[in-house]
Amino acid sequence: MTPEDITRLFVERSNAGDADGVAALYADNAVMAYPAGQTTTGRAAIRELWASVLAHGPRFELEEGLPTLVYGDIALTSTAPKDNAGARAQVVQRQPDGSWLRIIDQPEFNPTS
Repeated sequence: MTPEDITRLFVERSNAGDADGVAALYADNAVMAYPAGQTTTGRAAIRELWASVLAHGPRFELEEGLPTLVYGDIALTSTAPKDNAGARAQVVQRQPDGSWLRIIDQPEFNPTS
């Protein structure tokens, strides 16, 4: 798995309604800035949040990834949103088995004008 794979896996698992699979992409103590204006902390809380969101059957599209920045076992991934959300960015960390997990997720960011 590469850092960029997490975005693809997120879309696939979300569209399958797989909240457990989505949560598995996050570290145990990950922090997500979602819903807007709030912070969700920890894999269990992230799983509950996505179970609630996915219960409504949203469809996600894979968005074009921007260049990934890697510094040792930490990487910054981002995409150019198709829904005018401003920006999306995630910090991922390489795990001992070589896989990557999200540790910080900013799924929507609209800079103020």
